[in-house]
Amino acid sequence: MTAADLQLDVLHEDNHLLVVNKPAMLPTMGVAADLPSLLSVAKEYIRRKYNKPGNVYLGIVSRLDAPVTGIVVIARTSKAAGRLSEAFRERQVKKLYRAIVSGVPDPPEETLEHFLRKDERHRRVHTTHADCPDAQLARLRYHVLARDERNSLVEVELETGRKHQIRVQLAKVGHPIVGDRKYGSVEKFATGIALHASKLELTHPVRDELMRFSAPLPASWSKHSAAKRLVMKQRG
Repeated sequence: MTAADLQLDVLHEDNHLLVVNKPAMLPTMGVAADLPSLLSVAKEYIRRKYNKPGNVYLGIVSRLDAPVTGIVVIARTSKAAGRLSEAFRERQVKKLYRAIVSGVPDPPEETLEHFLRKDERHRRVHTTHADCPDAQLARLRYHVLARDERNSLVEVELETGRKHQIRVQLAKVGHPIVGDRKYGSVEKFATGIALHASKLELTHPVRDELMRFSAPLPASWSKHSAAKRLVMKQRG
């Protein structure tokens, strides 16, 4: 399958921004040229829609792991890319996620703080201590929205943006994300893992206007009994 074969789920588009809803198992970028990525699909979308010859400029300013779904912000100009990258770096962007985790976190609302270290050889991230070389502080806040005897639906707000951060930190406190076998889940999930970037709030890089985006939960969540049950409970 090529980039031309995949449909792009566009949440917002203007001359400076392209905000999309990424499906599970599509890498954001950084794959071999013959494999599709969100970036290559987006470039093909712009090329076709605006009949642009040659290379299309797009800048990824936020990434999601391949098995994660939800909102990704793409810049359409270099000016927008620079300003948005700075906004993410300076933590001026609000990011909310929904996740189904194993067990019931206690307390039901808490701030988690760990130091993380990348293990590039095994493509994993580990918790470590503050004095470890290359350690990065990771902080998030979770809130339990619904629960049953086996699983919980949680909302997560990121305060830092580290690789695999939500996956590692929730697993560290004994509540791995459903389907995330890399970080300890023993439960199956329909497609990818039960982690979705649901809401994002930022200032437009050119118009200085507050922008709010939301992405609905993937249809695949309804195929998992716990996910479906917890989402319905939270809505009710």
